[in-house]
Amino acid sequence: MPATIDPQRALQMASETLQIEADAILALKDRFAADGSSFAQAVELLMACTGRVVVSGIGKSGHIANKIAATLASTGTPAMFIHPTEAAHGDLGMIKSKDVIIAISYSGEADELMSIVPIIKRMGGKLVAMTGNPASSLAQIADVHLNVKVEKEACPLNLAPTASTTATLALGDALAVALLDARGFRREDFARSHPAGALGRRLLTLVKDVMRSGNAIPAVTPDMPLTAALLEITRKGMAMTAIVNDERRILGVFTDGDLRRLIETVQDFSQLKISDVMRPNPRRIGPDALAVDAVGMLEQYRINQLLVEDAEGKLVGALHIHDLTHAKVI
Repeated sequence: MPATIDPQRALQMASETLQIEADAILALKDRFAADGSSFAQAVELLMACTGRVVVSGIGKSGHIANKIAATLASTGTPAMFIHPTEAAHGDLGMIKSKDVIIAISYSGEADELMSIVPIIKRMGGKLVAMTGNPASSLAQIADVHLNVKVEKEACPLNLAPTASTTATLALGDALAVALLDARGFRREDFARSHPAGALGRRLLTLVKDVMRSGNAIPAVTPDMPLTAALLEITRKGMAMTAIVNDERRILGVFTDGDLRRLIETVQDFSQLKISDVMRPNPRRIGPDALAVDAVGMLEQYRINQLLVEDAEGKLVGALHIHDLTHAKVI
């Protein structure tokens, strides 16, 4: 039969684990607050790197190394993970003398790392070691050593890497953030590294990328009968039409909402021109504006459509809230 679970015991273990790991990170913070020279040296070495930052580790440290490499790469520092065993069987060819290596091993004695680190050093590569033992072989051969020693693991047996891997991961994040700040990395830069994400879409998508253009734009001249303008609204499916002069400069707009309000006061449309009922000076936006700015305008003015004009005030596009939803800007 499966072992029964004591909810109180499980909660106690969770609390103790979180406390031990939190204490490990705070101890790391205090250690570098007392003497941050090694951390500063590591940041300087990584900033000066003209190649890539190569992060490596084996076992649980390998998983942490992979995540650190991913965080560095997404925040402006070209980086990659390399498995030390694969490196020893040919992947060392991926590493160049201009690269900087971050080697992670809590003991500092991982055979897989120690089999490749001396070779990398002979190639001229710089080495940042992250270990829990400053006297270890890896720490001694490194150009910079970052001490991630923890008092104890969260594992009740003090065996499974838990607090040590958490502290190492946090220190890797600290390196990435320090480098991000030193590089002047911005939200727009982050978006360029994440074009498929929500932030990328919001910060990279321009109005011209999602607007309707050409024959898809509903537009009529001011002398057109209202009934003909209604046909244009129906054909183009945007629930509105722009009113433009012969040079395509925007004069006004007429929407389904305007039509509903007009029905309340006018019974006979046959003699009306669109210029008689259009709303002048409609909301508009430029094609090179961010699509997210168009969203802001739609929300601010509680409207569903925007006209897009060029620098001369000429109609070049039209934007419906559904276009922004379809492009996942909203």
